[in-house]
Amino acid sequence: MQRHLNQRFVKAQRLLKRSEYQRLRTQGRKVHTGPFIAVNQESTADRTRLGITVSRKVGKAVSRNRIKRVTREYFRKNRRRIPGQRDIHIIAKQGAAERTNQELFASLETIFRKMGASND
Repeated sequence: MQRHLNQRFVKAQRLLKRSEYQRLRTQGRKVHTGPFIAVNQESTADRTRLGITVSRKVGKAVSRNRIKRVTREYFRKNRRRIPGQRDIHIIAKQGAAERTNQELFASLETIFRKMGASND
């Protein structure tokens, strides 16, 4: 199965610098769900960007990587639903590793809806 080029999660769609995360932490709006906290704000870039934090408190490396993979996949498929350009920082809470992929997707859907995403 070949991915379409416009559905890739490229470097330009990621939050990369510490200063970007700090700006979000101080100025962003928080949205809470069961396994996640999301902080978002209008982007300084010309596109919607994502940053993911999964600390060691969440679980072992395999669990942390699964959570990041599921989050990136959800963002990749649904980023066009977010109005305008936003910087989004998703932080996994301690119980996230015990959730199924479907539960993680549902929580991410709730986050996107609270940020004003359309249902397209």
